[in-house]
Amino acid sequence: MMNRRRTLALATGLLAAPSLLRAGTAPVKIRDLYDKDRTMSDLALSLVDARTTFEGFMAPPLKAESRFFVMTKMPMSVCPFCETSAQWPDNILAVYTKRIVDVVPFNVGIETRGVLEIGEYRDPETGFVSMVRLADATYGR
Repeated sequence: MMNRRRTLALATGLLAAPSLLRAGTAPVKIRDLYDKDRTMSDLALSLVDARTTFEGFMAPPLKAESRFFVMTKMPMSVCPFCETSAQWPDNILAVYTKRIVDVVPFNVGIETRGVLEIGEYRDPETGFVSMVRLADATYGR
């Protein structure tokens, strides 16, 4: 039988459910993609081809009207551009989107979600080399 207490408990549970589900899928930290020797971690390898969420900051884009940006773990006012895969820093993540990137100020935190890819890739338009990236990504504050 449904009484007032059960109704309130059910309503409270339904309101809390999205946050409980969200808590189970906490964003991955960029640094957790690497082991101490700068190789890909077991976590990173387990997330390849999976839609994964990261939190960080958008570095200033390399060019206007791009579908690509670099996510950093800390705000950076300049883009951390790499010449070769050997120089790839372990605190950035290349993010490729379907739409033109709407630039977010470098000091405003964002969350991005996309399909994790690992392996050397050179962007044909910018020459940017990435060792790890999100494809088909979305992002927001």
